Amino acid sequence: MPTIFILFGFRFMFYANDHEPIHVHVIKGDVSAKFTLFPVTLIKNNGLKSSELKLVESVIEENQEVIAEHWNKFFNKSK
Repeated sequence: MPTIFILFGFRFMFYANDHEPIHVHVIKGDVSAKFTLFPVTLIKNNGLKSSELKLVESVIEENQEVIAEHWNKFFNKSK
């Protein structure tokens, strides 16, 4: 489970067997969410509060390219 970064206690990561489209999983304790990257869209929410969703969505928007670079490097994809 490659971790991209941890911020505000949230782990931004993807799974080694993940699939396209590029997306990111966000985990904190026993709650999680999943967002697509282009565009940043919530796909699944498993317990995050609306304020937490807004925060992590903002972090993802600000770091779209960083997340995409990690994804592409891990899965050996060219941009």
